[in-house]
Amino acid sequence: MQSLFYSFFVPALFVWLWSTGFIGAKYGLPYAEPFTLLLIRMLLTLGLLAGLAAMLKTRWPGWRAARHLAVTGLLVHGCYLGGVYYAIQGGMPSGIVSLVVGLQPLVTAGVAVVVLKEAVSWRQWLGLGLGLLGVTLVLLEKFGGAGNPGESFPLWTLIWALLALSGISLGTVYQKRHGTGADLVAGTIIQYGAATTFFALGALLLETREVVWSVPLQLSMAWLVLGVSIGAILLLMWLIRRGAASQVASLFYLVPPVTALEAFWLFDERLGVLAIIGGIVSIAGVALVVSQKRPV
Repeated sequence: MQSLFYSFFVPALFVWLWSTGFIGAKYGLPYAEPFTLLLIRMLLTLGLLAGLAAMLKTRWPGWRAARHLAVTGLLVHGCYLGGVYYAIQGGMPSGIVSLVVGLQPLVTAGVAVVVLKEAVSWRQWLGLGLGLLGVTLVLLEKFGGAGNPGESFPLWTLIWALLALSGISLGTVYQKRHGTGADLVAGTIIQYGAATTFFALGALLLETREVVWSVPLQLSMAWLVLGVSIGAILLLMWLIRRGAASQVASLFYLVPPVTALEAFWLFDERLGVLAIIGGIVSIAGVALVVSQKRPV
């Protein structure tokens, strides 16, 4: 039972929580610019985490470990979230952003082989390839068909999406190598503190910092803080600590299919046969990677 909890329930919960970040962003971005929205989100999250740290009497890492955690925060939170939000705000469809970021397992696996000397078997590479194929099928169904002239987007938004891809891929490997010994709450606070500085500078230099405090913004902010910034990120750090970086990264292949199901429920966006097949292929690919036995 314990093995089932760790191997299925926790990864499934993480995938669901992470996927809702795209939904929350869609609700919140019309009412605040990306860095401004993210700055508010980080400040609220830091306030809650500080209270949690005080209750748990969290043990804080030394300066050297804190520096590594700050770098991870800039990559995993600053670059990833900033890139995703600016790409969506600039007109790139969220499904296309998901496709670009969905390349992360391949990038992470390649970096992990070079930097961490992780062994990636042919079975895992096959799983990674199937996952990419599945994500591509899902997004071709939604955005690749003829008769979608409104899905064009400025080329510069691709730069933001690639920044997000680079940040989450390098940050996953960096966290695995340098940041896994720290207390989860303390480590997350340091990471968010670094990302908060990044977002504050971005909002100051690039944005007007105007916010329309509508009900949709308040509701999306509440979920982004509690469900994603606290729940999903703590699970991500825990999963990275337990598993190989390439195995954890493969879970992100499930995010686009899960997001598509949420969009169907919330926005009545229907799934066609191609998207359903793509979801099944993606799940099969993830299963090949995460079921690989870890070395003793």
